Amino acid sequence: QVQLVESGGGLVEAGGSLRLSCAVSGSLVSIYELDWYRQTPGKQREWVSRITGAGVTTYSDSVKGRFTIARDNAKNTVYLQMNSLEPADTAVYLCRAYLSIIRDGQALSPSTYWGQGTQVTVSS
Repeated sequence: QVQLVESGGGLVEAGGSLRLSCAVSGSLVSIYELDWYRQTPGKQREWVSRITGAGVTTYSDSVKGRFTIARDNAKNTVYLQMNSLEPADTAVYLCRAYLSIIRDGQALSPSTYWGQGTQVTVSS
């Protein structure tokens, strides 16, 4: 019922930039929080950034000053602009949404949904 589809990943040289997108679709009522996480093999999933429904943004220390999160409420899409990329940024980037949906005419309590991820590879 809810789909999160990430795009924009790829291979880039150190110092380069990428812009990730995550489009949310489904029987949506409200999207409260949108987060970006990243995952590398053998490591815990790492939180990267959040944007709330009010547009408040927060970042992990590892990306602060280099990454910018934004959302387009009309398109139900969240973006992650990644600048000054480093090899340590190499990971699968996943979108997470905390949102409520409507089912059988009723709004359900908010739940968490995840996308499948998009690979970002930064070469040195």
